[in-house]
Amino acid sequence: MKNVLILFGLIGFVLFLQACDNQVDNKKIAKTDLPVEWSKNAVIYEVNIRQYTPEGTFKAFESQLPRLKEMGVDILWLMPIHPIGLENRKGSLGSYYSVQDYTAVNPEFGSMDDMKSLIAKAHELGMYVILDWVANHSAWDHAWVKEHPDYYKKDSTGAMISPFDWSDVVAFDYSNPAMRKAMENDMLFWVRDMNIDGFRCDVAGEVPTDFWDDASKELNKVKPVFMLAEAEKVELVESAFDMDYGWHQHHLMNEIAKGKIDANAMNDYFVELDEDYPERSYKMYFTTNHDENSWNGTVEERLGDAADALSVLTFTIGDMPLIYNGQESALNKRLLFFEKDSIDWDDYNKAAFFKKLTDLKHNEKALWNGSYGEHYVRIPSSNDEQIFAFNRGNVSVLLNLSPEEVIFSLEDPDFEEYKTYMEKGFEGNFEDNEYELSAWGYVILVK
Repeated sequence: MKNVLILFGLIGFVLFLQACDNQVDNKKIAKTDLPVEWSKNAVIYEVNIRQYTPEGTFKAFESQLPRLKEMGVDILWLMPIHPIGLENRKGSLGSYYSVQDYTAVNPEFGSMDDMKSLIAKAHELGMYVILDWVANHSAWDHAWVKEHPDYYKKDSTGAMISPFDWSDVVAFDYSNPAMRKAMENDMLFWVRDMNIDGFRCDVAGEVPTDFWDDASKELNKVKPVFMLAEAEKVELVESAFDMDYGWHQHHLMNEIAKGKIDANAMNDYFVELDEDYPERSYKMYFTTNHDENSWNGTVEERLGDAADALSVLTFTIGDMPLIYNGQESALNKRLLFFEKDSIDWDDYNKAAFFKKLTDLKHNEKALWNGSYGEHYVRIPSSNDEQIFAFNRGNVSVLLNLSPEEVIFSLEDPDFEEYKTYMEKGFEGNFEDNEYELSAWGYVILVK
């Protein structure tokens, strides 16, 4: 009897340990369902309707959809397309992020029927449309300011306040349940009535996470949607969002291009990311976007000769790469934010470069997003400060993240069955384990 009791005690202890392990696992993967299936190998493309064409309209942009489809774009992220506030407006045209009416479109861009046509054409081509959604604040002349002043934050004197130094907008008060419901209903309008496929949510980390959790559940009752948070906050991707920003990785790339840090810092980032983030979520990786371009500098200004190597990194490291409008034409000017300033489309001299990368992303399952793809594993080299080499399943990538030519060897290389898919400044003797990469050189090897 004593032995039986001991046996049951041991079984109970083992079950207790398993339960603890399960609690840890469940904490890491709070939402076990993966992002919507069509996102598994998707490439996202950011669109500024105002600056995309000389006309700055939905119709003018719609004509570009076949070209973008051919380049390999899957998701169109449209910067805010709503009417822009007049009160406290910045510049002559104002900020896209000062929304006057969430259920209307900016008449400068066209009509609601034009917007419907754009969405329908994108869907016809097998592309998806997500809207930039500004839930943290509205324009000062949004109807809610007068009709529902209780929807907004106020200071000690009872005056409505702007977030940060954004004087053209007024901040919402998410302690008000009615305000939350009104915002949720406006989001539902775009999914239910306009058939969009998700949202990129501006300054998502400034809005309470439980609002996003609730809104996401309601949106997904209409149809599966894809949710992108402009934030880098783990709790947002535990339930509400499918993807957040790789801000830290982006800043590391900027620092590497300036020679301030080496390739080891990049490896440290990805190791930490695996430990901290839910496996079901994605990161969005990018070399530029509208904020970076307008406020911090063009790709050429910030990254210089490192730009191509770092673009290769964003497409091959895992999760979803972003192409910012104009990158396929080597956009090298800071687009004005509050004025008309059309993108220069002199040629599409980088389109073939991005097409090669999107094809790889679509066709090689190892590079698919999140848990749909293979895990990142670094390949140690004889010079880890400059060489960033890694493997993802049947794809291996060698990058020289320095402005100097590097001759190096790899630890336990096995490239006999690999073929070169894409390279810049690479020479390799696979039998002797001797490799050479030019400054900011790279090679993608595929089995």
